[in-house]
Amino acid sequence: MTTPFPYDHGLDTGPVPPPGCPAHGLGVGPGGLRRLYGPEAEQDPRGLYEKLRAEHGTVAPVLLQGDVPAWLVLGHSENLHMTRTPSQFSRDSRHWWALQDGTIAPDHPLAPQVAWQPICAFADGATHERQRGALTDSMARIDTRGVRRHVNRYSNRLVNGFCRAGRTDLVTEFAERLPMMVMCAILGMPEEYSDRMVQAARDMIRGTETAVQSNAYMVDALSRLVERRRREPADDFATWLVEHPAAMNDKEVAEHLRLMLVVSYETTTNLISNVLRMVLTDPRFRARLSGGHMTVPEAVEQTLWDEPPFAAILGRWAVGDTELGGQHIKAGDALIVGIAAANTDPVVRPDLNADMEGNRAHLAFSGGPHECPGQDIGRAIADVGVDALLMRLPDLELAVEDSELRWVGNLVSRHLAELPAEFAPRSPQDDREPPSMGKPNPARQDWEVRSAVRHTAPTPVRVTVPEDPSHVPSPSAPSGETTTADGSVDALAGTPGEGPAAGQIPHQRKPGASTRLWRVVTRWWNGD
Repeated sequence: MTTPFPYDHGLDTGPVPPPGCPAHGLGVGPGGLRRLYGPEAEQDPRGLYEKLRAEHGTVAPVLLQGDVPAWLVLGHSENLHMTRTPSQFSRDSRHWWALQDGTIAPDHPLAPQVAWQPICAFADGATHERQRGALTDSMARIDTRGVRRHVNRYSNRLVNGFCRAGRTDLVTEFAERLPMMVMCAILGMPEEYSDRMVQAARDMIRGTETAVQSNAYMVDALSRLVERRRREPADDFATWLVEHPAAMNDKEVAEHLRLMLVVSYETTTNLISNVLRMVLTDPRFRARLSGGHMTVPEAVEQTLWDEPPFAAILGRWAVGDTELGGQHIKAGDALIVGIAAANTDPVVRPDLNADMEGNRAHLAFSGGPHECPGQDIGRAIADVGVDALLMRLPDLELAVEDSELRWVGNLVSRHLAELPAEFAPRSPQDDREPPSMGKPNPARQDWEVRSAVRHTAPTPVRVTVPEDPSHVPSPSAPSGETTTADGSVDALAGTPGEGPAAGQIPHQRKPGASTRLWRVVTRWWNGD
């Protein structure tokens, strides 16, 4: 059974909470619909999703900035159907009535995200295949090993910037900067662009009052890059797009570079922040990671389920009247891919505490023909970046209480405002080489699990033995001596009366199996 959309934008057909009413604080707007913006949506999105699920089922009517109505898809299977059926739910935003009637004006905070652009993200059919083909072909030329080397080098450089202080904010000093440094290198942009691009990308995605200006800055910088690559080709992503047989014009290339930069940056920044938060706030998570029971890539996949980088994507528009999740969707209505909501759908995930390692059925990168093409690059940056950071600073600890962490949310994503951390100060490393593979800080942490007995290899001291290779030491050999594989004797210098020195292996009653086997081989070789 279908139900009509309960609120038509611009018509006073529904009650509006009076000033001072608690409903204002709960994010309730015209028609009694819940807002996907404001304090409630930003601070407790999961709670909001559960309220919407209880009230409306798997597809719920909601309000966007300016109280523009849209449909939020909460169900996992409903999201998959929507993303896999472009004939019903198009990516072409020109279908949206809000753009057609001027409700979403060029200066609207959502305009940079939804205003139609000549890129594959807003195309279907043959146009999408041509543009997406150029993007995926160019991405296939990226040297994955080279990307990992860049991530190692830049991670080292960032850690060098704060390792002497013993304290840092892992969001602003690491998670936000690393992806943009790597992406600028992949695209072929000078490093000096990275910090300004971080600010512009975040501002544009948040939908602030200056989002339009930030978007303009990015487009201008990337347009200059395209013009330069037309004149001076190089071995980088921008050149590969310019020279691709799809023959995209300069505007198409610049817009696709912007798409690649923004999506990869935001996704990876949030992913790194979320993984590091789990490491610093969940002792069991950290113990499993430290003890080798879980790899960093597995930790990344678990985080993609629990805290996906993009909470939702406004990017589907109904081509005609249809039905989805028991709701009647009218032609021109906007639909939102509810990534975070779908990942907690009780139909596919009844136990939210269950481990999801190795399970890639999540919708963190959307689905269908518009599934994120750069997800493997994002995973590589997060995998190597987190691993490199923990290798350099294995004693990282959260510098504040978990309850003090603040989140900044919007329609698209929810990310940590900061992640203060402390560690023992140390000297910088040469950032021209990968991080050292030496032993981590020996100071024991609460999350580390160690054996009660530490085994370290002894330092042998050689003594003369008879030349006869068949010689076998007498059982009465002095205490503290052990026979090595070549038939010599190691004297383990312990303190008289106290047994072997600390950390050294005590004398064995008889040689081990490998030693006896080696003696047999030696005798055979010598003809004995």
